[in-house]
Amino acid sequence: MDVGGTSVRAGVVDEHGCLLDTARVGTPSDEGALEDAISGVIDELRNRHDEVVAVGLAVAGFVASERRTVMFAPHLAWRAAPVADRIAKRVGLPVTLEHDANAATLGEHRFGAARGARVAALIAIGTGIGAGLLLDGEIYRGAHGVAPELGHLTVVPGGRACPCGKYGCWERYCSGTALSATALELLARYPGRSTVLARAFSRDPGSITGRRVAGAARDGDPIAQRAVAELAKWLGEGLAMVADVFDPEIVVVGGGVSASAPLFLDEAREHYVGAITGARYRPLARIRTAHLGDDAALVGAAAMAMETSSAK
Repeated sequence: MDVGGTSVRAGVVDEHGCLLDTARVGTPSDEGALEDAISGVIDELRNRHDEVVAVGLAVAGFVASERRTVMFAPHLAWRAAPVADRIAKRVGLPVTLEHDANAATLGEHRFGAARGARVAALIAIGTGIGAGLLLDGEIYRGAHGVAPELGHLTVVPGGRACPCGKYGCWERYCSGTALSATALELLARYPGRSTVLARAFSRDPGSITGRRVAGAARDGDPIAQRAVAELAKWLGEGLAMVADVFDPEIVVVGGGVSASAPLFLDEAREHYVGAITGARYRPLARIRTAHLGDDAALVGAAAMAMETSSAK
């Protein structure tokens, strides 16, 4: 299961990483209602697949190192909540809990773009940036279970405000939200230079979403193309910082924004090469898009659940 701020997605996954069936419900804002929704969608799928043996929960939030407790989730109701034990009691199955980006990283390592890699990073670009890190073939969670928060590395000191409370975080310049913010800034700075976006903005300023900007860039809108170029620059700059610290074999770019990767990934690679230390004298990480797409966290959570269940 992939439990996010907008929806609760569930999938039945076999031992080969194949997604056999899916279900989805909206994410309730109340803690009890959220757990009702999770239990309900599990029951829905179990009614169609009675061979289900374990549950993996991928959660957009801080998961304690014992992987039973959600310490904090900015878009979910849980605070220091023993989520794994609660859900296990409700559904009568073993439950494994993991950060959604870690689950996606494992999914790509077992069945996708990072298969076989010893050191790999996953950068999930959506509303913000989620990140997962694989060191010596194992998910790295840090001392307290919350690593790596790469989206909140400061790339522009004193820059755009971030909901985390800091300023200038990487995800404020490289995400779907950032793409929208950059386009709006450029529209104000260069009135009359846009066509598609300017008309959309005049009708409804709130319609300038990251998805809309990407679509306008494909249609040749100059402001949208410039906004995408800014995203490519900051993606490359951020990846260079990640590579300087962790030296991965491969970086997998996933998340919703990765669907538009043909617009920016080649340019991001050029910025990455220009910003990394000693580019001419070291092997460089391969930069690839996620093979599993939006299903990576579902598949990874299922893989964790299967491994945990078989180990008991």
